[in-house]
Amino acid sequence: MVTPYDWQENIGHRARYVESRLEGGIPVAVASIPDGILMATFRYQSSKIFEVYDRIAYSAIGIQSDIEAVRVAAVEFCHQEGYRRSEDDVTIQRVATHLSQPIKRAFGDMQSSPMVVRSLFAELGDSIEHDKVFMIDYDGDYRVWRDKFFLAGSDEAVKAMVEAVAGVDFATAKQEDALAQLREAVVKGMDPDGSKAKAGELPELIFESAIMRRDPKWTRKFHRITGPID
Repeated sequence: MVTPYDWQENIGHRARYVESRLEGGIPVAVASIPDGILMATFRYQSSKIFEVYDRIAYSAIGIQSDIEAVRVAAVEFCHQEGYRRSEDDVTIQRVATHLSQPIKRAFGDMQSSPMVVRSLFAELGDSIEHDKVFMIDYDGDYRVWRDKFFLAGSDEAVKAMVEAVAGVDFATAKQEDALAQLREAVVKGMDPDGSKAKAGELPELIFESAIMRRDPKWTRKFHRITGPID
């Protein structure tokens, strides 16, 4: 017989297990600027930033198979909603509500493995004030951010990223300058205390970035940014 205490203890074990797997995830930085929503991270080979639907982009940290499962589920839901209803009905709120339920069930089901994934979805608005970022955690809970957001596997990493851009006014920043700041934030998030850099333990990674463009002249909003950013 499983008592409430046993269940709570098992939930605690699952949370610690997932958090330990997420801790080494390469952070992702997001910021709203006049030109649109910028997203930046580093990767090994496979892309980490994806277009999900018009005006909605996705990134995550965790196990690659779980990251991909969430991405596919999001794409399928968005296209089904767009077909059954209308494109205007496909919102980040509906996506988050839909995806949070299976993630929550997987976390609470002691007979199966929890999903090792922490996801972010960004939705482009007509202005900075209307941009939204939703973070869906491994337990299915989700929260909303505006202006900027840093996705990482530990509080220490997030704190380092926030401090890295302290004083930066993204609301007036040009794309190149904002992207350089986000890049620096991700670097800080990967090595909050600088110990990895000193020990030569930072891996060789590829910088990846994208923007959802706000200007109405862009029919397709999502664009990958190519070229070196120093």
